[in-house]
Amino acid sequence: MTSAAVDTAFRSIAPGRIHRWGGAALIVARRSGLHRAPVLSPAEQRVVRALPAWRQAEWAAGRLLAKQLVGEAVGAPAPDVEILPREDGSPCVVVGGSPVPALNVSISHTAHHVAAALAPEPVGVDLCEAVSAAAVRRVADHVLSPGELSLVGTDRPEVLAGAWALKEAAVKADRSGIFGAAARRIVILGLRPPVLGGRRRAMVWRAGDAVLALVLAHPAAPPS
Repeated sequence: MTSAAVDTAFRSIAPGRIHRWGGAALIVARRSGLHRAPVLSPAEQRVVRALPAWRQAEWAAGRLLAKQLVGEAVGAPAPDVEILPREDGSPCVVVGGSPVPALNVSISHTAHHVAAALAPEPVGVDLCEAVSAAAVRRVADHVLSPGELSLVGTDRPEVLAGAWALKEAAVKADRSGIFGAAARRIVILGLRPPVLGGRRRAMVWRAGDAVLALVLAHPAAPPS
């Protein structure tokens, strides 16, 4: 892998509306542009009240977008849609009080942006602001292999943010964590177009001053 293989010009994605890619629905918005609160069920209210005060607003913003995607997909009114955490913390779709395992949702937020994705297969979405590249650079060797670092480089903030967002979105789709062996097993083969090892499809966009990555994971076929 060589640095010449990387093109830093990620395509822009428009905020505030639902986009379609690879069978997934995706929406991203600036948090300052969200002027209404989501309709939260009693169970969701219990979850948000247990969070630190600084986390409550971003948690609610993510649920607002996720509920919009689910409501549009199944034709359910907002009060019937819940986005509740599983035991591992990943979000689970509940409609009318019943889990909907055929729908997979992922949520991401930064200080200024929020995004949600919905798909029939395992999905991960992640935002990383370019200004966070310095922080990413400090921990990059825990997540990126020497070959990936050679491909990505560490002197281009947007590219480094894109690589981090790709890894984060991929481990979300796998319902694992960014630190540890799981992230190192997911290999970045390219950024434009984004290519990951394994049975995964990926895309990266620029969303304002952030980079947005979407990863769709295909579970391995059962043995015959």
